[in-house]
Amino acid sequence: MSSYTPQTDLWLERSRLDGMVLGGVSYGVYFLLTVQAWIALMQQPRSGGKIADHRRALIFYVFITFVFGTVGFAANAKYTEMIWIDLRDAPGGPAALIENEMSYHINVLALCSGHVQEWFMQALLLHRCFVIWNWERRVMIPMITLYIAMIAMSIVILTQASTGAVLYNINIVLVYLCMEVGLTVIYTILVAYRLLSMRSQMKQIMAQYDSSTYDTVVLMVIESALLYSVFAVIFIVAFAMHLNGVSTICFLSIGSVQGIAQLFIIIRVARGRAVTHEWSTRVGAVPTTLVFSETVSNATERTDNERIARPQQDIVQMYSASAKAPEVDACIT
Repeated sequence: MSSYTPQTDLWLERSRLDGMVLGGVSYGVYFLLTVQAWIALMQQPRSGGKIADHRRALIFYVFITFVFGTVGFAANAKYTEMIWIDLRDAPGGPAALIENEMSYHINVLALCSGHVQEWFMQALLLHRCFVIWNWERRVMIPMITLYIAMIAMSIVILTQASTGAVLYNINIVLVYLCMEVGLTVIYTILVAYRLLSMRSQMKQIMAQYDSSTYDTVVLMVIESALLYSVFAVIFIVAFAMHLNGVSTICFLSIGSVQGIAQLFIIIRVARGRAVTHEWSTRVGAVPTTLVFSETVSNATERTDNERIARPQQDIVQMYSASAKAPEVDACIT
């Protein structure tokens, strides 16, 4: 029996279907982590706890980003259904429907949801960065400028997409994606540099200081950023090279992937488990607290028994092998 190959872009069609499957998997993981984060935050004390003051803000963040992520996923799933069922006889076939997806309002809704979700996620990153840097203007001004520029580009993209323009033909999209990933990378570098600098200062003050506290926090920040950054870079390269198939696969999952990366930190912080198994098996004698806070002064001016304090939003409970500091709470957001 001879097989019939239709005159269409089969790779693009397969990419849409495979991308939707991958998007379903990533959304499923995102959903489970959202539930875990919600439960972990709800179990926190309403007052008197390390993150009690910011508990409602974190719950709101988890809720609002999940809502936008769900709307975006549902809209993409519905349009995927429309491509091969409702609009199967449309001129140009499925390939034309995929390329001209912005001609349908449901895809504009999905795009808008994804962009607004991104605004909230980047805002959380900025807050973490500003807290670690004690709200220093030299850090805040350029980061806020980049953030505002990103939102402005996002609005331009949404405006052009709403007119039915082909998304991959909107030149500013590439600049927006680079700026979006750039913010994440800059945030990671700034936070890591700040924490490592503080670790160095603490070592100068206390020769026997267990610096693995800072190492663990830095590793957690890098891990959360790496997952999204690698995925986003693949998307950017494919988009720049007009590899529409690869871009489609990445596009349908990128929002959930970034949400997963953010929730990893929130869950580990809320549960006080932002450490490796090795940390959890250590036993110490006298508990103490190390907190990064809004009123932090130069660490070199501190004595061995002083604390470094920052806003206590997300507290990472850690256990040190040192008899003097077996338990450390490090605020990273």
